[in-house]
Order: sequence, then C-alpha cells, then structure tokens
Amino acid sequence: MSAAARKFIKDNGVKFILAQFVDIHGSAKAKAVPAAHLDMVLTDGAGFAGFALWGFGMGPHGPDYMAVGDPSTMTNIPWIPGYARMVCDGHVHGKRYPYCSRVVLKKALEDLKKQGLTLYTGIEPEFMLLARRADGTLGPCDPTDDLEKPCYDYKGLARSSGFLGRVVEALRSVGIDVYQIDHEDANGQFEVNYTYSDALSTADRFIFVKMAISEIARAHGFTATFMPKPFSNRTGSGAHFHISLGNAKNRNLFYDERDKNGLKLSQMGYWFVGGLQAHARALTAVCAPTINSYKRLVVGRALSGATWAPAYIAYGDNNRTAFVRIPGGRIELRLPDASVNPYLASAAILAAGMDGVKRKLDPGKPNNTNLYEYSLEEIASKGIKLLPQSLKEAIDALEQDKVICGALGSDLSKEFIELKRMEWVEYSRHVSDWEQKRYLEFF
Repeated sequence: MSAAARKFIKDNGVKFILAQFVDIHGSAKAKAVPAAHLDMVLTDGAGFAGFALWGFGMGPHGPDYMAVGDPSTMTNIPWIPGYARMVCDGHVHGKRYPYCSRVVLKKALEDLKKQGLTLYTGIEPEFMLLARRADGTLGPCDPTDDLEKPCYDYKGLARSSGFLGRVVEALRSVGIDVYQIDHEDANGQFEVNYTYSDALSTADRFIFVKMAISEIARAHGFTATFMPKPFSNRTGSGAHFHISLGNAKNRNLFYDERDKNGLKLSQMGYWFVGGLQAHARALTAVCAPTINSYKRLVVGRALSGATWAPAYIAYGDNNRTAFVRIPGGRIELRLPDASVNPYLASAAILAAGMDGVKRKLDPGKPNNTNLYEYSLEEIASKGIKLLPQSLKEAIDALEQDKVICGALGSDLSKEFIELKRMEWVEYSRHVSDWEQKRYLEFF
C-alpha cells in the first residue's frame, strides 16, 4: 500500500499530505506533512498534543496522539492544489487509541465481520449556504431565495449553480459519486446525495464532503453551516442515515419481497428496527449531539411552520414523521442531524440494531399516520414514546444504556458524557438576548 501511495504522490504532483482525523465532535483535524515524509505518516504517524484536542482523555502531561494514515483513503484535495488527504487512525504508545472515533467504528465493524456481515450506510448531509448582509446578519447566499416554500425550487437551485457545480465537480473527481443535489425546505438550504458504501468509507466521505462544502463556500464569499437549526423560523439540517446489512452472498439482508406489511423488509430488518427503537433515547445523544440539535427535534408545531425532523419513536413506510422510515427494503434513520460525528453514530446505530437482532425485538406494527397531528395524550395512548427534548435528557438516557456506551467504549463514552454535561451547564448559565429582551424591564 505504501508503494501505491508513493505512486499516487508522484502521478498527482502531491507536495503535502493532510494527515486528517476527527475529534470527539466529528470536527476535522489535520497536519500538513511534506510528501517526502509519507513513510512517517504510515508508520509512527503524525504527532499531536492530545490535550489540545476535544475528547481525547489526555492532560498536558499525557503522551502524544499519533495519527497513523490509512493509505487506501488517499485522495487529492481539489480546492487545495498540491495537497492530498489521508484519513488517519489514532494511536498512542503504538496501539490503536480507544478515544479515536474512527478506531471505535473500525472495532465495531471488525466484530461484525466475524459474524460474516458488513454494514452499509448512506448519509444525506443537509447544510445552509449563507452570506453576510450589510447590517451584519446572516441570510441565504442568494437574497432572492425568499419563497415561503422553497423546497426543490428551480430558481433557488439555478442561482447557486456555480457553487454547487464546483462542489459536485470536486467530489466526483476524487471518486465520491454524487448522484443528486437539491434545494431543501429552508431558504438557502441544500442537500448532497452520494452513493452508499461500507460504513467506514461512508463516514470518511461524509467528513470530506463537509470539508469540501465549507471551503468551496468560503472561496465564493459564502458561509456553509452544518448547524442543525441556525434559524428558528426555518427547518433544520439533518443527516439521514440509510442502513442495510450484507454478507458474502447478499448485499442487502434487510430486503424481502414477501413482507406481509408491504415494506419489503426482512425479519432481520424488523428486529434491527426493534433495536433502534429500544435504544432510541440513548442514540439521540450521539445522533443529535448539540444543544442546538433539540431546536430541530421538536414535539408539535415548529416555529418554522413545518418540520421534517422526527420527535416520535416509531417507524413506518414512507412516514417522515417517524424517526425510522422504510423506503422499500432498507432502513432510513431520520434522527441524525448535520452536526453528527459519523463514526460514533455508525457504531451506536450498529450496536442498537444488532441488539435488536440478537434479542429478536419486535418493533410492532408500522405507523403510517401523520404523527405531527396527534396530541401528546393521543401519542401516549398509542404506546409511542418521545425522543429526548433536550441534550441533558438525551445524555441521561445514554448514561443508562449499557449497549450504546459499550459500543462507544467505556473510555470514550465517559468522555463524551462529561463533555456534553459541561456543554449543558454552560448553556444553562448563559444569559441570552431573548432573556434580556423579555425580562430586563419586565418586573
């Protein structure tokens, strides 16, 4: 593999290798390594001070965090000529580091492989493309993108076509097969769809897609945000996961034409859904990992007037009001938002689903009604539970869930819970503009 990497460097005129990984939040981190030192990245790894990174369980007296490159992931970075990106796994003292998100997912997939199975995922990242106005506020990059219902609008798509075209060109040039890109339900909001793959490759590509969108937007004078809910009166940005399991003979073990419910879902698929439902509240902490995420996962009518985000632990056929949708023989988990760490979410989703398979958990009958229209009393009467409505509530659920914490590993799960509790306390003590406007002269 190192010989292939050296050939790639020579053939593509690579001057620097971006040794890239993510922190616990899923934010891309990297060092630029001159191409002449490729072997260092592939052996000992590029060194980082772990205490300077979020969620690596280190103090200032700790060892170096070494990012060891996976040569199979080397690709050009089209928006930075002369640079190539190589995804890295974290090592400390020569061993894979349990606080590294990619290491967590690789371990989960290796355990799955022992059962002869492969996890396939496709992720649909949504984002908003914004520009700074003369008054300093942010709004859609195209000021004419102001329709009340802008989803799939031709004009909104056409007037951002220069940016979108460059994104698609960049991604396809490195083998990320973008098959469609559209204007979403909020003004200035778009979604990029790229072909599904094994879960590790999909997570690696998700990070690269976000890197590309952010930097190409900046080159156009725009800001691309993956914040789940940047505007209270606009729909939020999700990152729906499409999920299937395969083996050596069958790429999709969730597909069954004979399904009596008409969803074309196999018994294994139903059990997997049962596991997702059983662990839904803990999953929410990993799939919706920020304070802002819970401005998206609202029960009842949103301030945006409409929402595609789930709040109910239910599943259905083409039911976008449930947290699981079954689009014909595969599973779409609609819970994750655009701030998700794809490695941790994939590991947690796999653990939840396989627990359902192991215990043969029945998810009940599919629900194909509009759950948004029901009152809380009606929802309860149907036996449908709610997703957590705050980060604190989700973290409390995660802390009690041995299956999901086990999938993340004891070290990383403790670190994640501690950091998110700190985030909640900081948020709770923050005095917002809303509070000042409401209470300053109220009493």
